[in-house]
Amino acid sequence: MAKKKQEVKTNAMRILDNLGISYETQSYECKEFEDGSHTADMLGLNHDEVYKTLICHGKDKSYYAFVIPIDEELDMKKAAKSVGEKSVEMIHVKDLKNITGYVRGGCTSVGLKKPYPVRIDQGAREKELIYVSAGKVGCQMRLSPIDLCKAAGGEFSDIIRN
Repeated sequence: MAKKKQEVKTNAMRILDNLGISYETQSYECKEFEDGSHTADMLGLNHDEVYKTLICHGKDKSYYAFVIPIDEELDMKKAAKSVGEKSVEMIHVKDLKNITGYVRGGCTSVGLKKPYPVRIDQGAREKELIYVSAGKVGCQMRLSPIDLCKAAGGEFSDIIRN
């Protein structure tokens, strides 16, 4: 009898397990990450249920994670206001792994290298379940936005462009 291939847990998954938070994962073959829309299309998911994590820094180089729908844009002024900064800027992609512990396409707000402030788009709160990266390219996790907020130590905020 063949053994079932065991899923390799990411740091984000281990944190959810330790918190007793229910989630499901979906994996896909990904030779090179394009963007969240491509990921949603590959998995056959509704774009409005799939969220991306963006990392920004303030003037004093404090870092922040913002979780927004994949087809939306982060409103930099609203984002800054939500974390008590005058302004924020996106970090350079080459710095992502060093700052977060994750790579582009695998960045998630759960289990960041350090406990950076996390803001999740307030529209997520109205959804039963959403998809976010599971902490590696080619793997998404589906969970309640309330549970994501709890696991990430985040807050819901108005942070996307209207």
